[in-house]
Amino acid sequence: MPGIHRLRNFVQSMTRLADRSPSEAEWLEEGGALLKSLIAHDDWLPEDLAKPGPTYRQYLLHCDPLERFSVVSFVWGIGQRTPVHNHKVWGLVGMLWGAEVSTTMHPVPGQPMRAGQVDHLSPGEVVGVGSGEDDAHWVTNALTDSASISIHVYGGNIGAISRHTFDPETSEAKPFISGYTNTVVPNLWDRSAEPAVMS
Repeated sequence: MPGIHRLRNFVQSMTRLADRSPSEAEWLEEGGALLKSLIAHDDWLPEDLAKPGPTYRQYLLHCDPLERFSVVSFVWGIGQRTPVHNHKVWGLVGMLWGAEVSTTMHPVPGQPMRAGQVDHLSPGEVVGVGSGEDDAHWVTNALTDSASISIHVYGGNIGAISRHTFDPETSEAKPFISGYTNTVVPNLWDRSAEPAVMS
């Protein structure tokens, strides 16, 4: 990928931020600005990690070695959506291509969930999600004729975190661990095709 250096630079900047042990608010503010810069360009996401499938795809792009954050591309085919789910960690969502709709859902024990805030994301936009108990939502591709891709950053190794899906009719929570669609991640560190840098 000609622009893979953009993802490498983003990972390096997020790692420097993690090394400062920031508060959740700092992660969301400063990390959100970094993510906004990353998604301002669309030449860096490897093609294999941008393919839709029969269900939505969650491709791991990078996980910090200490699992302080992870970077994921979500690829939404036409009509695809997530179940209602929570995260248990902070998150950032940046729209790369297409559009998506995120609807916050509030569990009501023994009753249907109550819908809350609705966010419509277009390319270049970033929204933050806190780690509180009230972070359940569902996400859908807003386009009816093509796939959409969003880049998510989470405050942990999101594919390994035990969290919950919810039955929207009863608010019943069920544990799940999402995992990832891919088995390999992009090679950010091979600079052999880049011009030599003189020191």
